[in-house]
Amino acid sequence: MQQSKLITMRTAKDILQQKGAQFNYIDQNENVLNAIGQLKSKNISYLIVTDDDNKYIGIFSERDYTHKVILENRHSATTKVKDIMTANLVNASPEDSTSKLMLLMNSSKARYIPVFDAGKFVGIITIHDLMREAMADYEQGRKELEAHQIEFLKSSS
Repeated sequence: MQQSKLITMRTAKDILQQKGAQFNYIDQNENVLNAIGQLKSKNISYLIVTDDDNKYIGIFSERDYTHKVILENRHSATTKVKDIMTANLVNASPEDSTSKLMLLMNSSKARYIPVFDAGKFVGIITIHDLMREAMADYEQGRKELEAHQIEFLKSSS
């Protein structure tokens, strides 16, 4: 029987390298209406919120808008992003495996995990990133199983 071809568990660093370094930022003092406009125009679900020194301080997402503006009857034009963003998300390091990222995301019920390397923000892992990883792992396993089945059938005939 041939040696397993399954790939070693990928890491946050691998996912971020594959995604590229394109980030969508918004200043904490922008109003929510501008943030929603950016989400719509770029067809994205979150923005990285920065402070006055352009450092990561949190995430603004469609979910923040729904829960903290619409359901609380706030006004998008006068509410600041910093007042409704999600801060203090559980975070990861570049070396964390996809399985650890999935556990972190599941246990914290987060859809986004910021990744920091030696205290420096390096990217975001999303629930969609992890879903793509899981699907790729599934497909790799399926192909390997199919190859083993073919090999078995050939050897038994």
